[in-house]
Amino acid sequence: MYQAFKNGRLFYLKRMIIKNIEQKIKLATIVSVLALIAAVVIVIFTLLISSKQLHESRKSIYVLANGVPVSAEHRYSDDTRDIEYKSHVEKFHDLFFTITPDNEFIEKNIAKAMYLIDETGIQQYNTLKEKGFYSQIMSASAVLTLIPDSVVIDYKNQYFKYYGKQKIDRKSSTSTRSLITEGYLKDIPRSENNPHGLLILNWRTVENKDIRTTTKQIF
Repeated sequence: MYQAFKNGRLFYLKRMIIKNIEQKIKLATIVSVLALIAAVVIVIFTLLISSKQLHESRKSIYVLANGVPVSAEHRYSDDTRDIEYKSHVEKFHDLFFTITPDNEFIEKNIAKAMYLIDETGIQQYNTLKEKGFYSQIMSASAVLTLIPDSVVIDYKNQYFKYYGKQKIDRKSSTSTRSLITEGYLKDIPRSENNPHGLLILNWRTVENKDIRTTTKQIF
């Protein structure tokens, strides 16, 4: 009987030990699973934060202020793009129609303007050159200044119409001409020579005529 009791107790102890081992294994498994889940959550959280920071950083651009780079927030909104459309059209016309009796100045401005427009820009420049327009300016020592009035843009069709005046100052007279042009706009990648990322297409002059001329008094 004593031997049977001893064997029974030994069996009970072995069973308890096995049960404790199984519990420890279960506990270790639970801890491992929780640790794995926590690691996955941390990784996902880190990726989300990094992605957000990267997205925010892309909304910032750096501009040079007196040679010092300054961070500026860049918003991709319709309002900002609308302003860029008008600014691009105005910049092109200013470069193309502001002229002084300086061949180097003319060529430099025309070269800058050609980055902002398709082949219709160089075609109109060549036409004016062939007609002797620039030679007349040089011989008369005339200065042409562009005075913008307004830019009307149909954003849906990316069509624009430019209204302005061109003041022609000669030695003996000052003339004012009305200027109306039209064309289309196309979005392209931004570059140093084309910061707005726009290209003028199918540009043509609708009106360019004298509206008044004032004779100067020569003493």
